[in-house]
Amino acid sequence: MKVLILPDAQAAVARAADIIADIVTKKPDAVLGLATGGTMLPLYDVLAQRHRDSGLSFAQTASFNLDEYIGLAPEHPCSYHYYMEDVFFRRVDIDPSRTHLPKGNTDDPHAASEAYEALIEEAGGIDLQLLGIGQNGHIGFNEPTASLGSRTRVKTLTDSTRRANQTYFASFDETPRYAITTGVATILDSRKCLLLATGAAKAEAVAKMIEGPLSAACPASALQLHARATIVLDRDAANALALMDYYETVHPEGQPSAFD
Repeated sequence: MKVLILPDAQAAVARAADIIADIVTKKPDAVLGLATGGTMLPLYDVLAQRHRDSGLSFAQTASFNLDEYIGLAPEHPCSYHYYMEDVFFRRVDIDPSRTHLPKGNTDDPHAASEAYEALIEEAGGIDLQLLGIGQNGHIGFNEPTASLGSRTRVKTLTDSTRRANQTYFASFDETPRYAITTGVATILDSRKCLLLATGAAKAEAVAKMIEGPLSAACPASALQLHARATIVLDRDAANALALMDYYETVHPEGQPSAFD
């Protein structure tokens, strides 16, 4: 793993945006794996601003989101279809026909999961997979004990994940219990992975991901197996790392090393 520790959340978001912009500039038809959640909101703001002010174009890119709640129609204000359209897609020049999310409002979520996995393969795989991390170590909706060899499928959400997402719903009971999520093995097939984590609440999960044992108890630890995974953190999210001094020696203030 390449571990980049930035002074604060704003700097971490800007560094993550640099990495995405570099991929899209060098390969305009890149296939991006996209993520949702509160951590990603400022990142999509920065990317949209760069599109508006600096001409960063997504016109030829394709995108595949990690997950979607089962039972929510795309137009539901709490669906990830709605989230992506609201915070990113409508603000840049991406072709709507090249944006993809799992179908949550389907009568057969298992078939929809298999179809989504096949669609990723047909696109040639993911060039850059953007990830966040849950406080319990999940990536996508791959909750603790998720198979590290998993593909896109239906997952039952933990109560802790549902509580974290309850802010978007009227009550805990209305927060969905199930989702379709890209699997851990599918994430690891991506040519590059970029995980962004900010805030002290993520520090324990970040430490387990980077320095803990490889374990389904912390699905994000599977990124230890990825040859080109970059972890972008602010100081609060990095606070529990035992080897912080080393990471900062290699990449002072999150900047590239001489051999990157």
